Amino acid sequence: MGFRKKNKSPPVLSHEFVIQNHADMVSCLAMIILLGLMFEVTAKFAIMFITVQYNVTQVLDEKSEPVNLYQYGPKDVATVFFYLLIAVILHALIQEYILDKINRRLHLSKTKHSKFNESGQLAAFYLFSFIWGCSILTAEEFATNPTFLWEGYPHTNMVFQVKFFYICQIAYWLHALPELYFQKVRKEDIPRQLYYICLYVVHITGAYVLNLHRLGLVLLVPHYLVELLFHASRLFYFSDENKQKGFTLWALLFVIARLLTLTLSVLTFGFGLPRTEDHGFSLAEGNFNVLTIRMTCLAAICLTQAWMMWKFINFQLKKWREHSQNQASKKKTVSPKSKPHKRESARGGAANGVVKSEDKMSPRARKAKAS
Repeated sequence: MGFRKKNKSPPVLSHEFVIQNHADMVSCLAMIILLGLMFEVTAKFAIMFITVQYNVTQVLDEKSEPVNLYQYGPKDVATVFFYLLIAVILHALIQEYILDKINRRLHLSKTKHSKFNESGQLAAFYLFSFIWGCSILTAEEFATNPTFLWEGYPHTNMVFQVKFFYICQIAYWLHALPELYFQKVRKEDIPRQLYYICLYVVHITGAYVLNLHRLGLVLLVPHYLVELLFHASRLFYFSDENKQKGFTLWALLFVIARLLTLTLSVLTFGFGLPRTEDHGFSLAEGNFNVLTIRMTCLAAICLTQAWMMWKFINFQLKKWREHSQNQASKKKTVSPKSKPHKRESARGGAANGVVKSEDKMSPRARKAKAS
């Protein structure tokens, strides 16, 4: 399949060739992995890339049926790599068949064009992840009872949906790194995007490896809702600059999400985990319930929230300055119209052929009075 239609083909294996045909190359690599399932020799290696690994069968009661749960391990790297390829292909499809067509109609500048593509991709991902995360939270009891965030730690066993959710999340944010090259992101935007991509990778991977997937899922869902609202509002703003009401709702929910994140983090690391029965550090058991790791995780979350609030305050100040400058420019354009012209003042107050006098008397009456 061809995602890029160009009249002139660049030299093979050049930078422009790789950028234009990266989706086709990645598709071929994914097809090779899928074809490995057809042969017995390569099937066991291909399954490691495609399916979720480390299945554990657990029997809760004698009367109940066994439940299939999952743990994490080094083979998850292969699974993440495969779904990273899938994320690159989906990224190219959304860009080619949705965003590029909208861009042609809007005729945006280069700066707005880059931001529109970024918001379009992230809005689609946040919407999908938010719906998926909400379905997991409704099926599990993480959101209804906060004590489930730390009771029974370490939470080494996961249901299929939770593990697959984390695999896809890590794969998506890792795929965003090469997309900076594939999408020809401007040099001015690369540091900003690298910051939040690395923060997502570190936090999501940390929650997955440290068996804090319950807390991570509860924190990700409201955060994705806020980010979805922001990027959707920015898309509407690019289509019509008068549509800015979504930013007001986003600002309110952003502050609420930050407070919720800090509250749940302090409850989990400061009060919940220290009171559990199983303390200690054990890689074999997946137990990381020690003071050093707890404080490190809490400090990382607090610093991230503080950094996000700092960026949020700067963003609001920038919007306020732009609004005040626009208001000042409007006043300057309106004020000259209200002043009388010199020609009108030289005519002695004549307007529309009628002479106005302070004593409201006609010239003939004034002459008779003087005589």
